[in-house]
Amino acid sequence: MRIFEGDRLGKSGEVLLGCTAFILDEKTNKVLLIRRIDNGRWALPGGRFESGESVSEACEREVWEETGLKVRVTSLIGFYSNPNRVLVYSNGNRFHSVALHFLVEVLGGELTVSNETTEFGYFSLPEIENLDLVEHHPDRIKNGFNYKVKTFIR
Repeated sequence: MRIFEGDRLGKSGEVLLGCTAFILDEKTNKVLLIRRIDNGRWALPGGRFESGESVSEACEREVWEETGLKVRVTSLIGFYSNPNRVLVYSNGNRFHSVALHFLVEVLGGELTVSNETTEFGYFSLPEIENLDLVEHHPDRIKNGFNYKVKTFIR
């Protein structure tokens, strides 16, 4: 996947609804990131919604598929939609990404790699600055570390 930016470039792509999860280890104040198999870059766990899912179900499923962790969405950190950005996949498909970013708590499971990930780790904000991150995740990570308000989720 490659990201292009330009004035209202999002118009050139189909709307893609996605989500990301902020999983904080409160003892170390580090966030869980995964290394994606498709591009080798670090990212927050997350992905696309599937038809018939609620927003929390989509996030919880994506985290399970990518990390092996059972989680529960506790609040909405942010809602992201940049009309000047388009995601272009290797097959040529173009998407204007609209994403919800959630704070989640771990309920169980075992942290592991999957068919979508090659590595995982918990990182502090200073450590993250040296990682090769997916372009649209640094703001979400910073917003997660700075999040203080609870939001109602349905």
